[in-house]
Amino acid sequence: MTDMVLYGIANCDTVKRARAALTAAACKHEFHDFKKGGVPLQAAAQWLTQCGWQPLINRQGSTWRQLSDAEKEAVNDERSALALMQSHPSVIKRPVIRWPDGNVTVGWDDAVRARLTVR
Repeated sequence: MTDMVLYGIANCDTVKRARAALTAAACKHEFHDFKKGGVPLQAAAQWLTQCGWQPLINRQGSTWRQLSDAEKEAVNDERSALALMQSHPSVIKRPVIRWPDGNVTVGWDDAVRARLTVR
């Protein structure tokens, strides 16, 4: 794989910062907006394989807080997490980045930002 894809939501502040940093670092990338394009099933399966389901679910966000207790308790494995991500894309921790080497990262922390300087 040679293409970098940043997955997220266009109006998310963290996604905006990530996109700006990638552009500033001259990292050619595609942006996939969950709100407009949904959550690609094949990509989500790759995220789950590489990262596990727990890091992908943002339990701090308003989407998670608005779920019923039953909906929250039902998310307990990859299958249930995938179903939740498909039905409520805003629950995915952002951004999810598929790097040119095929690796996937979730979020925009120091370790992820450090990848920009290693390139």
